Amino acid sequence: MSQNHWVANAIRLIEADYNRSADTHLIKLDMSVFPDIDIYLKDESTHPTGSLKHRLARSLFLYALCNGWIKQGTPVIEASSGSTAISEAYFARLLGLPFIAVVPEGTALRKMRQIAFYGGQCHQVAASNVCQAAADMAHEMGGHFMDQFTYAERATDWRGNNNIAESIFRQMSAERYPQPSWIVMSAGTGGTSATIGRYLRYQQCWQQPSQLCVVDPENSVFFDYFNTGDKSLSIQQGSRIEGIGRPRVEPSFSAAVIDRMLQVEGSESLAAAHFLSAKLGRLVGGSTGTNFVGVLTLAEEMKQRDERGSIVTLLCDGGERYQDSYFNDEWLAQRGFNVAERVKQLEELYE
Repeated sequence: MSQNHWVANAIRLIEADYNRSADTHLIKLDMSVFPDIDIYLKDESTHPTGSLKHRLARSLFLYALCNGWIKQGTPVIEASSGSTAISEAYFARLLGLPFIAVVPEGTALRKMRQIAFYGGQCHQVAASNVCQAAADMAHEMGGHFMDQFTYAERATDWRGNNNIAESIFRQMSAERYPQPSWIVMSAGTGGTSATIGRYLRYQQCWQQPSQLCVVDPENSVFFDYFNTGDKSLSIQQGSRIEGIGRPRVEPSFSAAVIDRMLQVEGSESLAAAHFLSAKLGRLVGGSTGTNFVGVLTLAEEMKQRDERGSIVTLLCDGGERYQDSYFNDEWLAQRGFNVAERVKQLEELYE
């Protein structure tokens, strides 16, 4: 088979996989404390690989194939905290390509097992060195470094194909407040926030525009970059919430399409994850907890202003991957996370 035929068949396989997949559910969360504010969670955990990153991985593979970067037999290497690598391993197996994930030391064991389940390999390095290590490995192997932190914001067509923003607005069309006042999400690569922010400007009504709020965990530079515009910002310590926050300003993070940013402490993120898990009757990850802190902050502000409307956020992945960490009392205590007391405060405030 010629390379052109192989690429054409690879794209067909990815499109066929997409056609077999249903859209993700939009969950309405009723909270009596906010009678005039409707809260929704876009449940991205129901993708075949269990997270929001399934959309990104599909787009990155299509982008690399159409750019001629991936050919038959090309080893694919990615720098990832786990979820993107799981999804990319899935698509690499679909195309019969070798896949290696360069992950930070301390990545959840269940995530690494899932990468291996899809035929990928894991290589652990210091959190501050994952991108360079992945680039070096790709160069040495003659492979392709997928580089989600550069290409996430440009691989997805924000006007249509595989667009989460378009899906949200379509699903909201019959709701009480169909145009959300806010869409709230956290940023890892910044690709999804860029997609949503661009779509809001491309499609929405000028009379009552939706706004994008990005929540950032502690030990991440995105929040400070949003406020200062300084692209040179960097820190040595990585975020304690897997999958979001970065120690440097990534090329795929677009501050200009964001209307507001909030910074969230790690304990608040995990307490919100525990609280929301109890509300939904299922476990959610730490990034979803971070998102939910932002939702509660904005909902309280709207309530104080006697505003009515809706807020949409993302359920990024399930919490089953974090049963050995975020939902393990011993792990939390060893790392100084005061989750139980904060969960109690949430229950008292919002029940």
